[in-house]
Amino acid sequence: MNSMKDTGAAAGPAPGQTSRTHRLRGLAGTGLVATLAAMVATTLAAALAQATGVDFEVPDGGESIPLFGFAVVTGFFSIVGTLIAVALLRWSAHPAARFVWTAVSLTAISLIPPLLSGANTATTTALLGLHLVPAMVMIPTLTRSLRTRTD
Repeated sequence: MNSMKDTGAAAGPAPGQTSRTHRLRGLAGTGLVATLAAMVATTLAAALAQATGVDFEVPDGGESIPLFGFAVVTGFFSIVGTLIAVALLRWSAHPAARFVWTAVSLTAISLIPPLLSGANTATTTALLGLHLVPAMVMIPTLTRSLRTRTD
């Protein structure tokens, strides 16, 4: 019969691996909840703007942007922001600072298309505000989460 010594070593992730995975998953979960909150806030703000008379008609095609469109676009770009935060947590020495710089820069860039759309003043103003609503939800939430996971 063959005898094997039990060395007490267990197969599994290396020390620190579980902690890193937990931090990344925690940040992703926070990002998902913040994404849902940003989608709701943006859609409600768009509905409120529509109720006050903003038509969200963009001259290129002449169609109005539907409320569902605001939710979809907000959700997509909020998930992109969450993925950026997760990547920075994984590979950056200063993820919170890098995330703020990146997110604020991308938010500023996102303000350019409404200004170039040729829509009326009310629609342009509302679109600019609707770009800032999810930024006000996502950036502080993910930054706070990054700081607590790197301290």
